[in-house]
Amino acid sequence: MTDYAQEQEMEIEALEAILMDEFKEIHSGESGLSTSNRCFQIKITAQEEDGDESNTNPAQQLALIFAHTEKYPDEPPLLNVSSLQGISSEDLRILKDKLQQEASENLGMAMIYTLVSSAKEWLTERYCEDSDGDAEAEEAAKEDIVVPHGEAVTVETFLAWRERFEAELALERAKLMPESVLATSKEKKLSGRQWFESGRMKGAAVVTEDLDEEDEEDIDFDDDGDFEDDEDDMLEHYLAEKSDSSTHSSMRAS
Repeated sequence: MTDYAQEQEMEIEALEAILMDEFKEIHSGESGLSTSNRCFQIKITAQEEDGDESNTNPAQQLALIFAHTEKYPDEPPLLNVSSLQGISSEDLRILKDKLQQEASENLGMAMIYTLVSSAKEWLTERYCEDSDGDAEAEEAAKEDIVVPHGEAVTVETFLAWRERFEAELALERAKLMPESVLATSKEKKLSGRQWFESGRMKGAAVVTEDLDEEDEEDIDFDDDGDFEDDEDDMLEHYLAEKSDSSTHSSMRAS
């Protein structure tokens, strides 16, 4: 046995001890290599980045096939790669070129295990990192979903709010009324003669006339949609008020 053959046999024994079930000898006709020498296949599976060798991704598996040449390791081994699961032909071509380049750079030493480690690293980077990126994108998309908060708007809650709103609106309008008009409701009711003699009738008439003129200028009696517009405005106001209330509640809770 030559020195080359002895060194090759020692490497095969070491690979069998390290790789165990992932390493096997195959017929040269199955290898895809143009040789009659002994051919071997090593199964390589993508490994997750946590460093745990038991945590692998079986969705992508490939076979690294090799055969020693007569003067190996002083010349590169014959190499081939094939897909066992989920590896495209283009990726196989890229990996094979990569391994042949590394074999040329490691002449003079046993290199098969080095090529196995390089292939596993490439497979992990090519497929596992893509899967992690997709998972992170999905998680980010979930975080972007806005969950609505607050009480749902129903007919009953809107009607109750509208009553309060109209009461508040009436109070605001009352604040703008002339004091001469509001004062009569706070004093004792006068007779018609007393009212006339007190001179308030004239003041009330003036106020009433002013109010009538202003109302005629402000109110468009030909607009049949005023009521519907008021309803829409009130609904928008109500929804805005509910949104503000929900925001304040969330801030207090946090």
